[in-house]
Amino acid sequence: MPVKEKVARLVMENGSAFEGRAFGSMNTSQGEVVFTTGMTGYQETLTDPSFAGQIVCMTYPLIGNYGLNLDDMESAAPRLRGFIVREKCDDPCNWRCEMNLDGFLRQHGICGIEGIDTRALTKLIRRSGTMLGAIVIGNDDAPALAHSPNLVAGVSCKEPYSIGSASAKYHLAIMDFGVKTSILRELSDNDCKLSVFPAHSSLNEICSCEPDAVFLTNGPGDPKDLPDVIETVKALIARKPVFGICLGHQLISLACGCDTAKLKFGHHGGNHPVKDLRTGQVCITSQNHNYVVSNLSENIAITHVNVNDGTIEGVRHTSKPVMSVQFHPEASPGPVDARYLFKEFLGLIKN
Repeated sequence: MPVKEKVARLVMENGSAFEGRAFGSMNTSQGEVVFTTGMTGYQETLTDPSFAGQIVCMTYPLIGNYGLNLDDMESAAPRLRGFIVREKCDDPCNWRCEMNLDGFLRQHGICGIEGIDTRALTKLIRRSGTMLGAIVIGNDDAPALAHSPNLVAGVSCKEPYSIGSASAKYHLAIMDFGVKTSILRELSDNDCKLSVFPAHSSLNEICSCEPDAVFLTNGPGDPKDLPDVIETVKALIARKPVFGICLGHQLISLACGCDTAKLKFGHHGGNHPVKDLRTGQVCITSQNHNYVVSNLSENIAITHVNVNDGTIEGVRHTSKPVMSVQFHPEASPGPVDARYLFKEFLGLIKN
């Protein structure tokens, strides 16, 4: 039986409000409201751990038309706080479809709101910056708005685990800050055995598996909320080749003496042009972050920049085998232009 339609409101931190219809789980929720520009890939967006603590607005107007399936999950369950769409599709059509959007969100306890002007909301965020908001169901009172501390702890694995064979060419230690399944799959496809560790694992725990190199994953929140991790990364850089993506990129940069800053409204979507300064090549990339690296230290060189706003998208240590990028070269969903970076990192290990 379908859930009876209920009125819902999106209430923003600055007092703005949008009225629409509730779907998914009928529970009021609050979080940081961001928008993402992907035309497809809503399932990967829903299950990307980097969206933990956030209410995500899809700028593309029709969402859910090809349904959802168990194969395209980027984590075991949705990680965001709420989902905003202009119009949801209740009758998806695709041979891989196993459920619709409303049922998926109800199953996982995530609230959604449809029927609001997502274009106006996106323009508000671009003009005023990312802000907190709440999806309020029916006559419920709006909850207190507050940022969630240490979001990484809620999305990282609780115990170490391994993927792949001991006969693999490379053995990587993975620091899991909310890793996407597609990153693990991409590394495995490049003949790597993976030993995955919780985010707050110690230097000794990580080095105990005797890895060839260390990989730092994507994840949610402010990198400066992880001072113990930054110290661990600093020690790892002195011992092993290291590669970081997204939050991992920011942590490497902080460990090397750089700074980070919050963007006005972040980069979220699968259509961001990035230039590799070493070759002049421009790649279209998938991105999901609110923070960027700034104020570089002397031992860090820029390798990639965002063509749209000039922000730093990649760095490399000037004397150690350490590299990182802000965007997602595994790009699920999205373009595959930047997958060469995995080969580049494995070349650092080989050399």
